[in-house]
Amino acid sequence: MAHGARGGRGGGRPTLEEVAARAGVGRGTVSRVINGSPRVSAATRAAVEAAVAELGYVPNNAARALAANRTDAVALVVPEPETRFFAEPYFSDMLRGVGAELAETRMQLLLIFAGNDRERRRLAQYLAAHRVDGVLLVSVHADDPLPDLVTQLEIPAVISGPRSATETLTSVDSDNYDGARQAVEHLLARGRRRIAHITGRLDVYGAQRRADGYRAALRDAGCEVDERLVEVGDFTEEGGHRAMRALLERCPDLDAVFAGSDVTAAGARRLLREAGRRIPDDVALVGYDDSAIARHMDPPLTSVRQPIQEMGRRMIDLLLAEIADRRPAPTHEGEPRRLVLPAELVVRASS
Repeated sequence: MAHGARGGRGGGRPTLEEVAARAGVGRGTVSRVINGSPRVSAATRAAVEAAVAELGYVPNNAARALAANRTDAVALVVPEPETRFFAEPYFSDMLRGVGAELAETRMQLLLIFAGNDRERRRLAQYLAAHRVDGVLLVSVHADDPLPDLVTQLEIPAVISGPRSATETLTSVDSDNYDGARQAVEHLLARGRRRIAHITGRLDVYGAQRRADGYRAALRDAGCEVDERLVEVGDFTEEGGHRAMRALLERCPDLDAVFAGSDVTAAGARRLLREAGRRIPDDVALVGYDDSAIARHMDPPLTSVRQPIQEMGRRMIDLLLAEIADRRPAPTHEGEPRRLVLPAELVVRASS
């Protein structure tokens, strides 16, 4: 190695500019690689990493963050009570996906609950102080003010599941409509005709889309959509238990149930057993999420798998791209990014 090649000019600490020159790229590209942005090709990343190794470049994290007005932290915001977060596998799977992807970067992850007005006010003050570089929003209801707040503050943000068809934030979701269609088509193929649906909370767009898919599958099969067979739930086990009781009282001849989540299906199963209904002989049962609950139920639960961990990983990828490009969160080239991942029915003994 030529004298002075390692350690930068004159043997001092190498600079970002020297790494860029060695790699044959721009300073911004080096910054993206160091920050873990996904918007870098494999060849470019390898060239930058080689230059870093050759020069012995060590990022000054504090100086870098200060100069870029950065905190090197992102927040995963859950506008739900902590009890629901720890009770439902959806959230833990999402957190695993986010954490696994973020582990490859220098960013820190903050988990923040905003399930009541006091927590929301505290979060608003925290975000207004720009203490994080970006925000991931999970389980957002249609009337939640948090997405509008991050937009006003111009904080890069990605939302898990849009609030509506006209969502303005970057969003990542699974195909709730098609997932529900698959569930109902499966039940129809098994000869079921009185298929009930326990929805999720209908101020959640994903729950609306699942209900739409349920109705569409029935109509396309030439079956009547009997609204007495639809009961609004809330994604919880107790909500599934209550909804199942109401459905049996209204429609005792029902022969199948499509539940808006696996947790809801667990509550429905408990009520069906209390009522002496055998699963699947008397009533077939299908859930949604394909969580550990589905695999461990008795009988094991047929469920629609949404790739929750992959959704978490893709959310982080999009958020880091927003942060690295210093691009406002709501739009990209005039339009919000909308990523929809496929859903897949996993058939087990409950149907």
